Formats: sequence, C-alpha cells, structure tokens
Amino acid sequence: MDNLNTEWRKIASSIYRKPSDSKIFGAVEIDVTGLEDYIAGKRREGEKVTLTHFFTLVVARALREEVPELNCYIRRGRVIQRKQVDATVSVLLDGSRMSSVRLNQADRLTLSEAAHLLREKIREKRTGKENSTMKSGGIITLIPWPFRGWVFRLVRIITINLSIPVPGLGLPRNSFGSFLISNIGTLGLETGYPALFPISDVAFVIIMGGVIKKPVVVDNQIAIRRMMSLSIALDHRVVARQAG
Repeated sequence: MDNLNTEWRKIASSIYRKPSDSKIFGAVEIDVTGLEDYIAGKRREGEKVTLTHFFTLVVARALREEVPELNCYIRRGRVIQRKQVDATVSVLLDGSRMSSVRLNQADRLTLSEAAHLLREKIREKRTGKENSTMKSGGIITLIPWPFRGWVFRLVRIITINLSIPVPGLGLPRNSFGSFLISNIGTLGLETGYPALFPISDVAFVIIMGGVIKKPVVVDNQIAIRRMMSLSIALDHRVVARQAG
C-alpha cells in the first residue's frame, strides 16, 4: 500500500486540516455551446487552446475590470492590494502527478499567448527546469509526521503572514498570485467545491466542472445545450471587507 502515500498525499496530509476557516462557496452553470464551437475552430487553425485557457483569462480580466478590490490578500492582519493579476493553474503531469503553473499578468495575455505559455511552463515542470514553489515538497516529505505539519505551518508563517521569501526552497512571497483555477472536468467530474489552498494567500479558488448536455430554456424554448459548472470558494475575510 506504499504506492498510496504519494509525494502529494504526504504534503496534503500535512498542510490540510479539518475545516476551521470561514469561507464562502458558490456555483453557477454556464452555457458553453458557442464557446466550444469557437475553441474547436481555433484548434482547426492550429491553436491548441482549451476551456481552461479561456476561463483563466476571463477570471483574470474580470478581476482587473469588475472587482479589483478582490485582488488582494491578508498580511499581518491587514488587507494588501496586489499590483497585478497573476493566475495559478492546477495541472496534471505525467503519472497523474498534481502540480501548478503560474501565469503572471494573466489579464494582459491573449488566448494564444496563454496557451503557449502554459504549454512551455508544463514542459519545464516535466523536465525539472522550472523554479517551482512546490519543489521543496520533495524535501519536506522526507520529514517524519507530525513534524512535517509543523514545518508547513512555519513556512506559512514566514512566507505568507510575515511575507518573507525563502529562495533556497523555491518559496517566494506571493507564491500563487491572485487566484487559483483547476479543471476537474478532465477527471470526469461534473462539479466540485474547492478548498482555499492552505499555503497560499489567494482570495479565491475557481473550479471548472465537466461539460454535459442538458435541456435548458433558450428564448422561452427548451433546447439541448452544453453546460459547464463553475464553482468558487472565497476567503470570507476579504469578501466581508468588501461587503462592509
């Protein structure tokens, strides 16, 4: 059963605990029928774009244009505004290994630029060339439990609460950017609700579900459309600040 204790599961068992933080969850269904046709056309033209690329850019631009006040984080009890919109995309590598790729200034990228940049960063991940935030995970998993959890909490205090980078472990301040997005539809799931990544200071996490055909009302008529769920978990501390 040792194969169950993967590197990521060892990390997750240390950084995740029973829910205690205040969060807000929400979900919406989106008609992606026309969007999928558009993406199919782009792929026929040689552009290897996906729904993940599209929604990463949509969320990034919405954060810049519609709700810039959510592009912030908590540090030492204060709300700090970010200077740019950076997105972290959850990806699966070879052997079903989980990882993440950060797209700096995602709100300024075109769809083609985002697709190309994401492919390059995934390639660097696979070859071990990228200076990844999680490259320290392999080291930390060698630490016996429960000391592993103590180390992660110490890392969180240093890099997030105190905003002090640890370059030797590949742990800069503001490691994950403005938000994190993940597509669980690739795993065969229609919908899901995310957790706020414990060692990040993102204000929210977006989850893309699988695309399924459903009967919906279009112009007062029942039509079969391709629908996708989009769910979110928000840091209540940040949202409460905006609501107040």
